[in-house]
Amino acid sequence: MAVLHQQAMRSEDAASSLNSSQRLHVLTSFQHADKLLSEVEAILTASKSKSPFRKYKNPLSPAQAKVVEDYIARIRNQMVRVLESQSIGVPEPAFDSVHCIRVTLAFIRIAFQECTPDRMRGYGEVPEGKIRELNGVVDEMVAAVEKLDAYLAQGLGQDLEGRLERLATAGRDVTLLQTLQRVISNHGLVEFRPTLSMILDRLEAKNFEIALFGRVSSGKSSLLNHIVQDDILPVGVTPITAVPTRLVYGYTPRLTVWYADRSAERTDIARLPELVSERENPGNYKHVTRIVVELPSDRLRDGVVLVDTPGLGSLATSGAAETLAYLPRCDLGVVLVDAGSTLTEDDLGTIRMLYEAGIPASVLLSKSDLLTSEDCARSCAYISEQIRSQLGLSISAHPVSVQASHAALLKAWLNDVFLPLYDRHQQLAQESLARKIGSLREGVVTALKLRLGRNTDDRLASVRGPINADEIDRGLREAVGKIAEVREVCFESTHLIRREAETGLAQAAKALLRAWAGGSTEEPASIVSRQLTNFAAEHARAISTALKELAAELTRSVRSAEQALGYRETAAEGDLTAVIKEMPKLDLGTFEIEVRPPLLGKISEALALRRTRNSLQRQIGSQVERAFSNLGSMLDSWARRTLSELQLRFETQADQYRSHLSRISASGDTPSRDAPAILRELRALEEPDTEGRAQMAPVS
Repeated sequence: MAVLHQQAMRSEDAASSLNSSQRLHVLTSFQHADKLLSEVEAILTASKSKSPFRKYKNPLSPAQAKVVEDYIARIRNQMVRVLESQSIGVPEPAFDSVHCIRVTLAFIRIAFQECTPDRMRGYGEVPEGKIRELNGVVDEMVAAVEKLDAYLAQGLGQDLEGRLERLATAGRDVTLLQTLQRVISNHGLVEFRPTLSMILDRLEAKNFEIALFGRVSSGKSSLLNHIVQDDILPVGVTPITAVPTRLVYGYTPRLTVWYADRSAERTDIARLPELVSERENPGNYKHVTRIVVELPSDRLRDGVVLVDTPGLGSLATSGAAETLAYLPRCDLGVVLVDAGSTLTEDDLGTIRMLYEAGIPASVLLSKSDLLTSEDCARSCAYISEQIRSQLGLSISAHPVSVQASHAALLKAWLNDVFLPLYDRHQQLAQESLARKIGSLREGVVTALKLRLGRNTDDRLASVRGPINADEIDRGLREAVGKIAEVREVCFESTHLIRREAETGLAQAAKALLRAWAGGSTEEPASIVSRQLTNFAAEHARAISTALKELAAELTRSVRSAEQALGYRETAAEGDLTAVIKEMPKLDLGTFEIEVRPPLLGKISEALALRRTRNSLQRQIGSQVERAFSNLGSMLDSWARRTLSELQLRFETQADQYRSHLSRISASGDTPSRDAPAILRELRALEEPDTEGRAQMAPVS
């Protein structure tokens, strides 16, 4: 009987309940109603917006708007109760807000890009004088969108407050920076966030990178193993290192690998040989872009990073390309010369490139245990003399060895050369940081004063004088427009270089004929190598020239805005020409050619040229084509990085000046309720002899 009673009750409940289709209809109707309520909220918000393109007026008083908001909340609460009473569950949110915002930003980016001169020609020919300005408008707006997108891409990870707390926990005195972070966040001074983030990057990464360069089998990997006191890097007589490998300090041995075509992975450190060796990863076919090895070595403490680079001068030109592309990024370049060999053109070229990039170079005579002390001294003297005579540089060569019997040699180099450079590097880094922190504080103080409408110092007095804001804006915008022009030049030039191998060989054949006609006895391979290198450098010069002109124009634009707005000049910190480092150069590797002077009296000059060119094409054509293709790829990567760095540095400063102009036009509009908070922030940042002044030079 009890069972029959329960079944009857369930049947009665089912008969009195909504079926599944009815419940779905109620739910979708309520969802639609909620969407319409959200539109009402959006109308309220939009009517109060300060947007110059706002759609709605705002006839409601604040009290009336509050009543509307309260009714919306009550309607929503009632909807939830109704759904619960009908056993209709409220679904969880279906979409990630960050993802949706980033998708919307992509459409915003497209909307701005539709304003480029090329895409507007359908509405009529764009005046020549407006092309650069329009390109600047698009790049300026796209850059602003991309900054927000980059912020969101980090998972809201520009957690400046958290990063500062970690630095404080680690013993760094960051009180002033914490104050600046709070002010920037509380008052929406987003234009200062990139500068603060960059300062934190410098504080967090005290790295001093030492990169070892040298020919194949010069002993780089063996020496690094000896320095870190661990046989971690593979060694051998064939090309070993296929990609640069960074050794950093870590509590436990760990290997992290980044790839071009898939996500990074942490893996067993025993797998290192299969990733870095030319034999197991020929031509870097596994698409490894970066390798970091963490080791608990005392010699890697205090931010020291050692980098093992692919050998130069080998037929493994892809590895050499990686080395040349990496070269400008180190703090100290160590060039190893094999004691069993001699100083080569590749060694001299590496030293020259280091100095042209403003990087100190040190030269080590590796495997010095193979020589007697007298021969070792003579070899070091010879190397130093050759560097002096051929490069005009005074660099002493230091003997080193991995053998226990010669351990004092490496210790002497570490104490006499490395440690003084490391100490000087740390000092310069602190001085640079102090200038950057001072400039940031000054900018934030100025922004607060303008928001408050105060005019209390000479610099602000000059700001309050006549200012042509449109002219300053236009100057910054046209400078940005130049970036788009240079980007196109770089794109065309790097693609042209990839196809210039055949023309280069024709020029090399002409150079051979000229040399033979002049009675030269120089090796044909040397003549061809020099001609091809010069030919490639001449074609690449258009890229370097365009970038240098761009950097100079961006710097002039920044300085002009500084002067017009009364900012103190940023001097070296604002000189964007310093971003332009030494360009990658053609790496032909080593080759030999068998070609004889033609009998010009027997055949025509045109036929002699054709035969010589064909002979070169047959013997080294594929190698030269590969070298030019690698050079084009390296130059493309180098130019993109350089342009990105130029644009980032320029936009970081330009954003401050644009915001400055906006605040000048809006000064005095600050609500009275905000004024006391701004005054408190100004006092915290302007106290003359408080902790803030002492913090201008960060503590190591």
